[in-house]
Amino acid sequence: MELTLTRPDDWHLHLRDGNLLASVAPYSATHYGRAIIMPNLRPPITTTAAAVAYRDSILKVLPSNSEFDPLMTLYLTDTTTPNEIKLARESGVVYAVKLYPAGATTNSQDGVTDLFGKCLPVLQEMAEQNMPLLVHGEVTDPDVDIFDREMLFIETVLRPLLQRLPQLKVVMEHITTVDAVKFVESCDEGTVAATVTPQHLVLNRNSLFQGGLQPHNYCLPVLKREIHRQALVSAVTSGSKKYFLGTDSAPHERWKKECSCGCAGIFNAPVALSLYAKIFEEANALDKLEAFTSFNGPDFYGLPRNTSKIKLLKEPWKIPECISFPSGEIVPMFAGQMLDWKTSS
Repeated sequence: MELTLTRPDDWHLHLRDGNLLASVAPYSATHYGRAIIMPNLRPPITTTAAAVAYRDSILKVLPSNSEFDPLMTLYLTDTTTPNEIKLARESGVVYAVKLYPAGATTNSQDGVTDLFGKCLPVLQEMAEQNMPLLVHGEVTDPDVDIFDREMLFIETVLRPLLQRLPQLKVVMEHITTVDAVKFVESCDEGTVAATVTPQHLVLNRNSLFQGGLQPHNYCLPVLKREIHRQALVSAVTSGSKKYFLGTDSAPHERWKKECSCGCAGIFNAPVALSLYAKIFEEANALDKLEAFTSFNGPDFYGLPRNTSKIKLLKEPWKIPECISFPSGEIVPMFAGQMLDWKTSS
């Protein structure tokens, strides 16, 4: 079997910087036409000037014939100004602003501490500029159970925010729960959308512990119960335009994952399209795969769809055990396992 798809885009991607950037970027550039690049570096990408410089760094490590287009984002802080949003829109390379509640995930310590008290003028300017807000949708109160943080964020932050600024475009990133699906479905099409990762579609929280602690299945938001995984699969395979591909591919060196306090993040760039095809095939929805991977995202962002194509072949292949780079190695998602679908440019 062979599928020909309009070249997909990745609407949630971590490329890191330095040696790691040079090692992982080609895996995404090979498969995708564009990607929304996350800004949680150290230091974070908080200004348009920094976003332009980071974009240049990405382009320098790509093959000379690559047509991959990194779509940059700003990291929202308590001190971001409305003028910075204007500069971002005028730049032509910044496409969104990312909300990390302080402490929610990797390198989020500089994130927002008081969204309504300190960021409303910025959010109002974003609505004026039609600049989407990309949301890591979890509260960070240590008293809240980690499996309930998405649900509580919707009720205490996201719903009140959209009541105050209904014209603000929002992408609820890497959704993980029935609650998030219900919320997205309750919103008007074109105003609120969601990205869904391959890991949250194929794994549930048992995958963290089966056969021992599995650090390479640890990500944030953390994997949830099977009932939530099934809800996500139903949502993305339904044909709804509100959901689109966002891998949240987040590479860390092996030693940062396999240690006493391991980092959150799954490097899925080499396997994501194969896993999405697996999910849609199992749901008898391969006819809806292209819209999820290639149409819904650019339509939401108001961008043209890609014109080039990519092929997916029903051909078993083995995922490498690890990927080496100059200062170490990365373990990809499902390392050493077999998958039924593979990409062919």
